[in-house]
Amino acid sequence: MSRETILALATLPQDLRDALAADYAVVGAEDPAAAEARIAVTTGMVGADAGAMAARPGLRLIASMGVGLDKIDLGAARARGIAVSHTPDELTEDVADFAIGLMYAAARRIAEADRFVRAGRWMQGRMSPGTSLHRKRAGVVGLGRIGAAIARRAAGIGMEVGWTGPRPKPEAPWRYHPDVPALAEWTDVLILATPGGPETRHMVDARALAALGPRGVLVNIARGSVVDEAALLAALEGGGIAAAGLDVFASEPGLDPRFTALENAVLAPHYASLTHETRAAIIARMLRDIAAFRGGEAFYDAAA
Repeated sequence: MSRETILALATLPQDLRDALAADYAVVGAEDPAAAEARIAVTTGMVGADAGAMAARPGLRLIASMGVGLDKIDLGAARARGIAVSHTPDELTEDVADFAIGLMYAAARRIAEADRFVRAGRWMQGRMSPGTSLHRKRAGVVGLGRIGAAIARRAAGIGMEVGWTGPRPKPEAPWRYHPDVPALAEWTDVLILATPGGPETRHMVDARALAALGPRGVLVNIARGSVVDEAALLAALEGGGIAAAGLDVFASEPGLDPRFTALENAVLAPHYASLTHETRAAIIARMLRDIAAFRGGEAFYDAAA
């Protein structure tokens, strides 16, 4: 009995490809067998646009690895009767942990201190001081699953928490601010946890960075598109803000080389969710959703 074909719309991590290949025939877009595929697998960074769906009229499920849906045309999927599954729950805690880690690394200059010691500069003197975080203010942009997990962690380490988003949430125990500039002006650390897409493009611009100010810290574990990188580079180079911890970039992995020259920028390779535990949970969720689709059973459909 032949195995069902799964079309890979993106370059899949090897662990996911191996897990799929155990039960399915995984093919690329150029493979003639791709035309028969009912199921496609992609990543949150690559997604699936209307053209990709139109070119494959037999598609009935797009399974995406990751929480972001901004690069999947949900309207086109809905119109074509294509279900869309993703993994919104499995990476929440690890991404929130990483956001707090980037905050400490940037404010307390942890990565810079490591370079200082390795270069032998400790023999010539001490580093200048970092910035304390206890009793400071953390401003979270986007209070979804990940944003709320970040807010809980920040409160737990003694920070005052505020947030902003499209609309107030009366059930949230933290102070709501009407927009990003207002939150940036109030906070000491601005942490971005909002979805990407046209609605949030350059939400953090020169105005917001000026409001954050010369002692402020920016942390981005959301999408590179949320930040105006030209304005951010100018702020980091000119002392407009103190530091940044960045896991995402506008043109990753080919980020602007000016970032790598900055001592006050901590850089990570879109790494926030990459733990053994989260990888296993994401793959298990994708396999369950695909099996549920094939068996006619219920699963979360983001296009419904």
